[in-house]
Order: sequence, then C-alpha cells, then structure tokens
Amino acid sequence: MDLFEWIVLVAKIVVVLGGLLGSVAVMELVERRGSAFMQMRLGPNRVGPFGLLQPIADGIKFFFKEDPIPAHVEKFYYLIAPAVCLLPAVMVFAVIPFAAPMIVDGRQIVFQIADLNVGILYFFAVASLGIYGIIMAGWSSNNKYSLLGAMRSSSQMISYELSMGLSVVGIIMTFSSVQLGQIVQGQGEILFNLGPLSIPKWGILFQPLGFLVFLTAVFAETNRLPFDLPEGESEIIAGYHTEYGSMKFATFFMAEYMNMATVSALVATLFFGGWQMLPGLPWLHGMIASVSDLSPLVLDIVRVLFQIFSFTVKLAFFLWFFVWVRWTLPRFRYDQLMHFGWKVLLPLSLLNIGVTAGLIFYGVI
Repeated sequence: MDLFEWIVLVAKIVVVLGGLLGSVAVMELVERRGSAFMQMRLGPNRVGPFGLLQPIADGIKFFFKEDPIPAHVEKFYYLIAPAVCLLPAVMVFAVIPFAAPMIVDGRQIVFQIADLNVGILYFFAVASLGIYGIIMAGWSSNNKYSLLGAMRSSSQMISYELSMGLSVVGIIMTFSSVQLGQIVQGQGEILFNLGPLSIPKWGILFQPLGFLVFLTAVFAETNRLPFDLPEGESEIIAGYHTEYGSMKFATFFMAEYMNMATVSALVATLFFGGWQMLPGLPWLHGMIASVSDLSPLVLDIVRVLFQIFSFTVKLAFFLWFFVWVRWTLPRFRYDQLMHFGWKVLLPLSLLNIGVTAGLIFYGVI
C-alpha cells in the first residue's frame, strides 16, 4: 500500500474505534436515563448539564478505584479474560460498511476497514471468540458463582448461535452473497416507486421471520435481558465477573456495549439497508444537486454524509431497543432459555430456510 492508502486506513480505524468508544459512553448514559424514565425516576442529573458528564465521572471513578487481585485466582487467565472479551467486539466491526465507496482524485475510498468477500463468515467467526473471555473469567476466578455463570454463557452461546447463523442463511440466499457490501448494495434496489418515499428492497421485507429469529438470538449472544443468565444477579451474584473490579470490570462493561453496537450495526446492515439512505433523503440529495452549482466531489461528500447519517440512525434505534427490552421484560428461567432456543428458534430458522428456498425456486424473490 502507498502512503494515501495507509492514511485512509488509519483514518477509518480511528473513526471506527472512536465511534465504538463513544457509543460506550453514550449508551452508559442512555441506559441509566432510559431506565429512570421507564421507572419514573430522574436518573443521573447532577454531573454536567442534564447529567451529560456522568459517563466521564464513572470512567474516572473506575480508573482510580483500587484494583486488588484475589489470592485464589489463576492470575494469568484472570488478567487476560477482560481483553479476550473486548478485542473481538472491536475486530468484528472491521467488515461493517457504513457508506458507499467514493472516488477522490482517481482513488476509490471504501468506507469499510476490511472489504472481505467472506464478511458474514468473518463476523461470526470472530464474534464467537468473545465467549472464551467469559469462560476464562469464570474458571480462573475459582468462584462457584463465577464458574456457574461461565457454564451458563457457554451453553447459551451454543444454543443461540446456531439459530442466529441459520437465520442469516435466508439473507445470503436472497442476495446471493456473503459479502456485506454487496448485500447492502442489493438492498438499494426499489420495490415500489412512490416518488420521494419509494420503498427500497430492504432485507426485512423478504426475511421477516429471519429478522425476528436473528434479533432474538442477538439478545442471547450479547447476554442482555431477558437472556442475561450468565450474570443473573438474583441467583449467582454477578456471574462470571463476580471477582472483578476497577478497570477490569469496566472492560467487561465496555465489551458488552461494544457488542451491542456491533450487532446493532449488523442488524441494520442485513435487514434495514445498512448505509442505504432513509426514505426521503435520496430525493433531498437530488434536490440539492439540481438547485445548486456544487462540484461533483462536494455532492459526493454530501451523499456520503447522508449515508453515514442513515446508518447511524438505524444503529442508534437498535441500541435504544436493547435498553427498551431490558427494562420491559423479566429474565427467563434457565430451562425456559434452553427450551426457547432449541424448540422454538431452531425450528423457525430451519423453516425460514425452507420457505426462502421455495420462494426463490418459484421466482417469487
């Protein structure tokens, strides 16, 4: 790679890392304010205007807290477990496209850190590594509650990752690709032309059942309510991170929110058009191009900004949906969790594949 390509690559990495870290801070505030709103409380409102600086105060608190290492732990695995959870959450975002490519001075800029031709496979392969951090944390803590939480997490991952992977097969069959950029590009076609509010060919219109199965499995994979059995405060104290404090606990905390951001981006990419503009924005972009004398490069930059905005709005909606569900539904019992994964989601995901194959065979999609 030449200097230009290195600069573009570093810039994309910085933007993605900054966005993920920023999402942790924002979601920490949204989670607390959102739960307060749903429970008719005020929530954090003292640190900064409207409590906006509360995440910074929490970060400083975690950074300066005493960080003892219990004497009974397996020290090496105990220390690396938080990093093993965090790194996959960061790595998987590399294949998420957040805008269509643009040409600058004859060079193509791809708004995706790694445009792999096996994007979905890479996502599932790397995302599944995070479970090893939870297992390491539970086993190395030499605590029965931590070990029980880790065992719950591993069995939960096996049960729901199978349904999650199968639910995506319908999308792969519909768009004939495992490359995320091509899947998003395919969702840019128009189903019904209604002027400025044309209906695009988003994945959810062809895969509503696959979307429901995938979204449900995502909650289980990220250990969020109603599937947060690996933590289960009312049963096993705090599960796999019972023995952790200070920045090591904060790292688990960051990994959870980064995983939420990443899977929200994948849901938006597979089922809601990814960076495809929200209804009305293509018409607005066309109006800007027709009534102004902006250069093609500036218009292309405006197009990219509209696409990034659309992608961010979709991602933000599903991040809020995580909070909404957490403070709405109670936690499942463990037997209900297993029953739902194996006897409900798995058959539905297989049914979705069969129905999709039939529709493709008869030329419906």
